[in-house]
Amino acid sequence: MQVQDPAFLSRMMAQTPARIGVGRAGARLRTETLIRLRADHAAARDAVWKDVDTAVLEELNLFSIQTRCQSKAEFITRPDLGRGFTDETLSRLREHCVKDVDVQLIVSDGLSSTAINANAARILPIVLDGLKARGLSVGTPIFVRYGRVAAQDVIAQALNAAVVCSFIGERPGLATAESMSAYISYHAQPGMPESRRTVLSNIHKNGIPAMEAGAYLVDLIAQILEQKASGVALVR
Repeated sequence: MQVQDPAFLSRMMAQTPARIGVGRAGARLRTETLIRLRADHAAARDAVWKDVDTAVLEELNLFSIQTRCQSKAEFITRPDLGRGFTDETLSRLREHCVKDVDVQLIVSDGLSSTAINANAARILPIVLDGLKARGLSVGTPIFVRYGRVAAQDVIAQALNAAVVCSFIGERPGLATAESMSAYISYHAQPGMPESRRTVLSNIHKNGIPAMEAGAYLVDLIAQILEQKASGVALVR
């Protein structure tokens, strides 16, 4: 097919990672396009199935716990088990972590460990320093293995945290496997509606850079504490 406006197509291609204008060889994709597609698909699969780098957890000095999931396969197939913890794990949590804080920060592998490896060490120190500079108390930073978003509700309730903020790997796509989200809730509790969560997504080098996202999140968390509301109830 002949391109009617090559300049317009070039501008579109520069604005999106989507595979547009890649052309074809007969009825098939071009070899370069096919190879890149397969490589991106492999990166997405790796992001889901591999674990977060232990060096990242050690660098950030995170207190690690695991949900009820016993394996990555169970985590993928049983989302419900990724939202809760055993009584033993909750006892360890209460014993080792600071309680009754303004903000509890959580890092979780979610559906992309690659996203955590790429972004966690860049964003967590910024958020920690920013919150403390505002005079807010911050709990013991926690890493949740095999964690879904709603695991934050159980942790917030167990530690009596006013606000909980979870950094979690997003479901990877063919554009990037490094995208991370931050889910923030005021007075989170198990069974609450998803509409009570405030979300900042698309945190990665080609989306919202981690340093920029961290500064924004500090302001956002302070606003949530001031209004005592999150999600759809938060006025911006």
